[in-house]
Amino acid sequence: MTFDENYQIQRFPAARPGEPGFEQAVEWIRAVNHGFHQPKRTLEQITTALGVRLADDREQLGVYQRGSVAEHSFPAERPVATFGTLRKDVNIGFGKMLPALLVTAVTVRASHRRRGILSRVMREELGRAQQAGLPLAALNASEAAIYRRFGFGVSTKERKITVDVGPKFKLNHTDAGRVESVPRQVLLELAAQIFASWHAAQPGSVGRSEGYRYQAAGMGGWGNEDDDNVLAALHYDAAGVIDGYVSYRFLGWDVSPGTFEIVDFVTANEAAYLALWGFLASNDLVERVSWATAPPENPLEWALEDRRCVRLVDEKDMLWLRILDVVAALEGREYSTDGELTLEVHDRLGFGSGSYRLSVAGGAVQVIQLDPGTEGSGSQAAVPSGDADLSLDVADLASIYLGGVLPSTLLAAGRILEHRAGAALLAQRMFAVEKAPFCASHF
Repeated sequence: MTFDENYQIQRFPAARPGEPGFEQAVEWIRAVNHGFHQPKRTLEQITTALGVRLADDREQLGVYQRGSVAEHSFPAERPVATFGTLRKDVNIGFGKMLPALLVTAVTVRASHRRRGILSRVMREELGRAQQAGLPLAALNASEAAIYRRFGFGVSTKERKITVDVGPKFKLNHTDAGRVESVPRQVLLELAAQIFASWHAAQPGSVGRSEGYRYQAAGMGGWGNEDDDNVLAALHYDAAGVIDGYVSYRFLGWDVSPGTFEIVDFVTANEAAYLALWGFLASNDLVERVSWATAPPENPLEWALEDRRCVRLVDEKDMLWLRILDVVAALEGREYSTDGELTLEVHDRLGFGSGSYRLSVAGGAVQVIQLDPGTEGSGSQAAVPSGDADLSLDVADLASIYLGGVLPSTLLAAGRILEHRAGAALLAQRMFAVEKAPFCASHF
């Protein structure tokens, strides 16, 4: 039987209690929780999560079985697959922003896998986004092997670190401002505006969900329980302007050595960032700080007399980017140097296939599509154009787009083919951004 004979796709917004569609939205959230092996949520927690989704103007998509369901299985009202979307801006370097479709809450019930559900839904949703004029899509991947086939490439990473804040911690930084401990609830008011300043200056940053200010304050947000253990501190610059915050929790006396765990850490500038680290290290009875979502390029390491105070525990991919409109994406960027490149782009889904000439002269950018390419041409499927400088998959173009992955690395890995000597190095110089890209927004 075909997909359409077995399943139907329904799209709908979140809803509040008493509104049409509330029960459908509740079942959708329960399906998401099941897909991510999360504990069962109360109706109150689900209602809170739906409130955040309403504030974000998210769209829910559910895939439902047609006809009757198997005896004793979940009810027909609960989707066998889920897919959520919202729209936010991505900082693409030098303060420039482009709108993107953010993909989230992707699940397929184990008993309905390998039936083409994800492929069908992903293709449809990316197509709708492109038709709506969105040049980019993005997601956080729970599994790294799934999304390249849909044209997504790793664009930023994050690190889990621990920092020794005992006697060895000596920070070469003098703060002109001050840090104050504050009630965590103030972050409900302040977190979003501080993040906006950080977002405007940070390549790779993605606009945040409404739920983040609640998470920063330890007040649930996505339907999680309130956490009274969360503490908070603000940084004030020399003029008294608030330009950073950190929220954190003490892990308890049964954890040795005494440890703070960072919940959220956002600053508008490096001075506030280092000052808040100095504050964390100044607390008595605490000798370690852990942070699960730290930037790979961390000024803290270089501001310490002993950089080995910072220990890497893990590193993983964070933001996966997908280019839907190659011309709009390339024209939307600012480039670090002048140059001209002809790129042959292969896109299995057909959105970006073609050859493109990127010309930058005196800062002025021009992108010309030389030929439209063909749908379904994978990275090994097409003969490289005689005029192309580089041939690459659209996923690899996404990886180099924000400057976080070097074209020379992808060339060495065989992901990029170079047809003109030095073209990969030129691309590396052109796509460089003002500082290492980093995304602090999970969605």
